[in-house]
Amino acid sequence: MDNNSTSINNRKPERSNNFNENDQNIDHSKEIVEKEDSVEKIFESKEVPPWQKQLTFRAFFVSFVLSILFTFIVMKLNLTTGIIPSLNVSAGLLGFFFLKVWTKFLEKSGFLRQPFTRQENTVIQTCVVASSGIAFSGGFGSYLFGMSETIAKTSTEANDSQNIKNPALTWMIGFLFVVSFLGLFSVVPLRKIMIIDFKLTYPSGTATAHLINSFHTPQGAKLAKKQVRALGKFFSFSFLWGFFQWFFTAGDGCGFVEFPTFGLKAYKNKFYFDFSATYVGVGMICPYLINVSLLVGAILSWGIMWPLIENRKGDWYAATLGPSSLHGIQGYRVFIAIAMILGDGLYNFIKVLSRTLLGLYQQIRDKNLGLALPVGSDSSPSNTPSVSYDDERRTRLFLKDKIPTWVAISGYMLLATISAAALPHIFHPLKWYYIIVMYIFAPTLAFCNAYGCGLTDWNLTSTYGKLGIFMIGAWAGASHGGVLAGLAACGVMMNIVSTASDLTQDFKTGYMTLASPRSMFVSQVIGTAIGCVVAPCVFWIFFKAFPDLGTLGSQYPAPYATVYRGIAILGVEGFSSLPKNCLTLCCVFFIAAIVINALRDIVGPKWARFIPIPMAMAIPFYLGPYFTIDMCLGSLILFIWENVDKAKADAFGPAVASGLICGDGIWTLPSSILALAGIKPPICMKFLSRKTNARVDTFLGKN
Repeated sequence: MDNNSTSINNRKPERSNNFNENDQNIDHSKEIVEKEDSVEKIFESKEVPPWQKQLTFRAFFVSFVLSILFTFIVMKLNLTTGIIPSLNVSAGLLGFFFLKVWTKFLEKSGFLRQPFTRQENTVIQTCVVASSGIAFSGGFGSYLFGMSETIAKTSTEANDSQNIKNPALTWMIGFLFVVSFLGLFSVVPLRKIMIIDFKLTYPSGTATAHLINSFHTPQGAKLAKKQVRALGKFFSFSFLWGFFQWFFTAGDGCGFVEFPTFGLKAYKNKFYFDFSATYVGVGMICPYLINVSLLVGAILSWGIMWPLIENRKGDWYAATLGPSSLHGIQGYRVFIAIAMILGDGLYNFIKVLSRTLLGLYQQIRDKNLGLALPVGSDSSPSNTPSVSYDDERRTRLFLKDKIPTWVAISGYMLLATISAAALPHIFHPLKWYYIIVMYIFAPTLAFCNAYGCGLTDWNLTSTYGKLGIFMIGAWAGASHGGVLAGLAACGVMMNIVSTASDLTQDFKTGYMTLASPRSMFVSQVIGTAIGCVVAPCVFWIFFKAFPDLGTLGSQYPAPYATVYRGIAILGVEGFSSLPKNCLTLCCVFFIAAIVINALRDIVGPKWARFIPIPMAMAIPFYLGPYFTIDMCLGSLILFIWENVDKAKADAFGPAVASGLICGDGIWTLPSSILALAGIKPPICMKFLSRKTNARVDTFLGKN
């Protein structure tokens, strides 16, 4: 979900939800800059290619291949737990490796015409992250799949035909093409204000730039080769381990994933290690506090609350209800998790918005006092107070290749018109005037999200999406397909604000690697276009290969699809759908999420690292603790490694984690193909209690 992005091995915030552990604005003051060695003096002898030459065929070919790989990984994570780590390190590292091999081969053959540059590396990283990001913002594990009949069946509310839209490849691709590009055009006119005038930090973009710059130094290139080698080893191990496990999964409840690690009683409450290399890797990337928060939430919910509520079966809810009914125990799991998510989201939205407004006020005040760059487009580096050689060179090249404002404005208006005309044909309850209203406010929201992300590195994409669910869902009303309209509006809002903040992050990366803003914009557009096709196709493979997709207890339960549909039902139907005493518990946990977040801010970073994060605590409330055990094991491995050899852990930890994630993630492609071909595993490995085993032996006629 979200992430701590103050170091190069952490992911971009929110492509899932607000897991930024360090949300303080990082002060890159003049004194610190002067004490550091100049990066640009290292590259002074290397010519910066014009923006057209930064966009090469080889860069986009590698980007396309890596986009498919990372889309499978993100899709698997979307449909299992919804926690998505940053793949920036992997994208930059693998992009560097493949292009380096490509150019080395051409160089030895005598056909190399253009050397591999850090600008080209930046183009690859931008394109891959933009493409795989569509797998998240496209809602395949949340709002989009939440429209389906599979998820609608979990509730008796709003499961009529006007509130259901089953997945289909054609409309999913069309929908993404219609809504995914507006965010790019909405922030293009503000690129100079964000990066040069306001000097926003964008820690994720800055960290990615440092990573790419280091790759292209002689010492960094040697380290990158070793990192790729480590990634390759653990990629192979993870892939082969997934292949090996497949042989033992011939039926439901079969395989290593069902091993009752802590006993059968704990297994019943989902406390077990499921041998997933993916989530061991994710645990190595996520901050320790995230994994501890997940464990605290798992113990609180599945260890204490749910067993107590199940004891009230027949009193609080009907004993005849199935385990997936939102009027039974499942209702408590889903709606209490929603309450914590909304409480956390509301608190952080207000916090980031207030910081944004305060930051804007300070920037404008400093501008009036002559302490900052003028905002005018004709300003030059000579007018700036910075005397850093790096800043001077970067600013000059950043302002060299301007993107005309009229292109951005006309592009936004054209796409908004097309979207307003097309979306009502895809989602009938979503009227054209709903869309127009959203697009009027969207640039302001996109700016707030991009600015707040630059200040704090918090990306509140899902919070804006939930805002769209409540506003448009309530406007449409329950009798006019409000649930479907709300979920569709969520998609519109999420795609706009997500791509806007991603692009500004990439502008920051390009600023620090001397990649042209034009090449960054074109790369983002091409990556988004690739994602609009690849992401639905990958989801379609999952959808066709696994008939139980989205079903609780299945291999791919898509937990956030149920959560997002539950939010839409709440927005339209109100609280009438909640089981007995559920509203009281929801209020308690909603307030608790706000209080815990406030407490974390009051005590400061020193003590906040000991206070769990409500958003992380909420995830296992619905899904269970099994993946949490995997992630905590990943944290334990990294913790021991850091204590034994911190330098090696810092250098190779992200590569090892990426290898584990990528190998297990890409195994989903051959496993999906096998499932589509009707080829089933030959063995079912089950774990039974002694009494159950005796009954089975008796049934089979054994002595």
